[in-house]
Amino acid sequence: MLTTKPSRRARRGTARRVVAAVIGAVAVMLMLPMTAGAAPVTVIPGLPPVEIPSIPGVPPLPGTPSTPETTTPTPEPTTPKPTPSTPETPKGPAIPNVQTSTGWIALADDATHQITWWHNGNQVKTMPISMGSDKHPTPNGVYYTKESYRDMYMDSSTYGVPVDSAEGYRTYVEYATRMSWDGIFIHAAPWSVEQQGRSNVSHGCINISTANGKWVFDTIPRNTPIVVRGTIGPDYIPGS
Repeated sequence: MLTTKPSRRARRGTARRVVAAVIGAVAVMLMLPMTAGAAPVTVIPGLPPVEIPSIPGVPPLPGTPSTPETTTPTPEPTTPKPTPSTPETPKGPAIPNVQTSTGWIALADDATHQITWWHNGNQVKTMPISMGSDKHPTPNGVYYTKESYRDMYMDSSTYGVPVDSAEGYRTYVEYATRMSWDGIFIHAAPWSVEQQGRSNVSHGCINISTANGKWVFDTIPRNTPIVVRGTIGPDYIPGS
């Protein structure tokens, strides 16, 4: 069987038809409606890259890059750090460093005109007081309670001052607890309630209200230490 080669004219006609087909396909693609957004690029061998617009409702060609959606990360809620709390400062003075056989300790402080009571190391009660005046100051030191009287007469003659003298007295008192053998008591003194917590007006005793005097009488046992501090008086001599 004889084969004949296509003539040069036939080969040229075939090439023209291929080129015409490619150009026609490109022209059709260029006439498609343009839509917003980035258009994919199609590369045909031997021709420059051609952008092919996307068509609504038609998925993009395989391999067409898509623009990823940008999402803003939601910040995680932060839990506020707790504010450190400051321990409360204990109210009142520090407990005196004295021995006690009863568990009770008292401090009569002339700077504040208060007497504070502790039991087994715990502050129990604070009450206003009036101690000895500048003329009769209460000595400073450690006293120990002795006998107690529901009521009694206090007589200045017991420590050498006649009752009928300018400094003498004989006064009825209630709820009196002896602190020293020379006549110093802690007792109810309703006549000096206005001065209690403010100034000193007694003859050396510790004046407190009637209600506070009853509390001491009912509560505080014998041999309880009472520390007197800050007066202008001399040092107390234990046993006097």
